[in-house]
Amino acid sequence: MSQVTELRYSNTNTYLVRGEAGMLLFDTGWAGTYRQFTRALGEIHVRAQEVDCLFVSHFHPDHMGIAQEIADLGISMVVMEQQKGYIHSADHIFARDKSVPFVPVREEEATLLSLGDSREYLARLGIKGEILYTPGHSDDSISLWLDEGIALVGDLNPLYELPLHQGTQIEKSWEMLLARRPRKIYYGHARTAVLDDLQYSGLADRIEGGLDGSGKMSSEKPSSGRTENQREIYSLVRKMMKYIDKGYSLEQIQRKTGADNVFVEDVTRMYLTHRNVSVQGILDRIEIKNK
Repeated sequence: MSQVTELRYSNTNTYLVRGEAGMLLFDTGWAGTYRQFTRALGEIHVRAQEVDCLFVSHFHPDHMGIAQEIADLGISMVVMEQQKGYIHSADHIFARDKSVPFVPVREEEATLLSLGDSREYLARLGIKGEILYTPGHSDDSISLWLDEGIALVGDLNPLYELPLHQGTQIEKSWEMLLARRPRKIYYGHARTAVLDDLQYSGLADRIEGGLDGSGKMSSEKPSSGRTENQREIYSLVRKMMKYIDKGYSLEQIQRKTGADNVFVEDVTRMYLTHRNVSVQGILDRIEIKNK
């Protein structure tokens, strides 16, 4: 059985997957988090040189920001064929942000892999599973499937948001994953979901009603169901989203709202990198990191 460990060092959930013969990383954090990354490895007593390869769920800035720096440690960066045309899709974002160091991916040094060859590749690490193409959040999105019933899905919209995406590619990707009956789902920005047989028995009804981050039935609480503090935060995030749409800078949003700088940065990044995300979706993702 493979062991999945979350590395807690950025606003993106990064995972170390240990097989019987090797280890892989799934995703990285934003540019500028390299030192935090190496520190997080040290905290679980793993040397970077022990890691064999890196997979990136998709090439958005919060998932590939330090990918090349990690590769420069001697860790093989694996790019799926469906991702080849998207490797540099976030470069222009970092080019505008001079406050953080960024090393563009040197794609000529990466290992290009097809979906059909992924099972054999993972087997060399003693990992039973494969890479699946799961577009929806982005056209280059992939997921790591482990045969014991574990899925690492990156930014594929969480199950509890599925009612908002009926008839879309997001729903199609989830249908493909759910047909495999995953027991545990690791997200890029949401709380890990654990599913059981009872939850599968009424899947259609649950999708109609919604699923929360634990895989249980739920729907977003109406405004009247929130506390006064929750309503204030909800209103604040909605206001910030409007300022982002108007092109306001982080500093301008902070001055206009009086919100904490870190909170403003977190909301802005979540909003810009998660297409059609709701206010509650942003709050859920930030709450995971105890902001």
